Amino acid sequence: MKLEEKILSVAKDTISIEAKAIANLENLIDKDFSDAVECIYNSKGRVIITGIGKSAIIANKIVATLNSTGTPSVFMHAADAIHGDLGTILKDDVVICISKSGNTPEIKVLVPLIKNFHNKLIAITGNKDSFLGLQSDFVLNAYVEMEACPNNLAPTTSTTAQLVLGDALAVCLLNLRGFSSKDFAKYHPGGALGKKLYLRVSDITAQNQLPQVSPITNVRDVIIEISEKMLGVVAVIEKEKVIGIVTDGDIRRMLRNNDAFIHLTAADIMSKNPKTVPQDMMAVEALAILEKNKISQLIAVEDGKYAGIVHIHNLIREGII
Repeated sequence: MKLEEKILSVAKDTISIEAKAIANLENLIDKDFSDAVECIYNSKGRVIITGIGKSAIIANKIVATLNSTGTPSVFMHAADAIHGDLGTILKDDVVICISKSGNTPEIKVLVPLIKNFHNKLIAITGNKDSFLGLQSDFVLNAYVEMEACPNNLAPTTSTTAQLVLGDALAVCLLNLRGFSSKDFAKYHPGGALGKKLYLRVSDITAQNQLPQVSPITNVRDVIIEISEKMLGVVAVIEKEKVIGIVTDGDIRRMLRNNDAFIHLTAADIMSKNPKTVPQDMMAVEALAILEKNKISQLIAVEDGKYAGIVHIHNLIREGII
């Protein structure tokens, strides 16, 4: 077998093994899962998630997912917990402990200490009959038949199962809380994803200059206004209303069709009834209009009056595209 064929075969086997294990989790979801979700939902405290080794890495990811979807969560490393970090746990907190075997030495030391605090304990484990499973209030069964590792040793399938159960917890809680896109944007303000949910046309127009001319402005001054404002467009304004638009394309067409153009005005070359959008429109909606009409700029209005220009380059710069 060629090296390429061997690599692809191993990769496909790995995916197949993990996919089958994840599909089987549907059969392992029971009342303990729903009770655990209700316990977290009704709790007045946070979710403390702990584990060791690869399970600790999965715990960190679940913490991040819960925090970003409205469930305050904190990671506590199982080894550090028994050396002082138990102070992380407050009275009303719910603790989730992740361990494939449920019988590691650190877990056996940690679990009785958590129980002494009388906090509710949720286990995510592949062994319901383990020390962790038997000591927990709720057990989320993360059993897998085998690891994808050919030696059945390296945590692969098992950590994927833990991760999926964590996602299932987060999505259930998200639904119970009625967590909306606006809530999501509040927790994700810095990235492109957040901007798609909160950035408005007014945020874009505030970055740009305000190119405008009157209908009787001569072509020379129209070209100067377009060049100086560097948006490739100028709005034609009459009595504070937008009556037309002149773009770079309009200028090129004028030059192609006219040997003499010094006598022309903005009204002679403008495109009438340009597409406009309200200032409070979401930027991502403005992008859809630009793409649908295959144009580069939109005119923004507020209370029917000219408010600014939205250029597709603005949206690229903001990461909306």
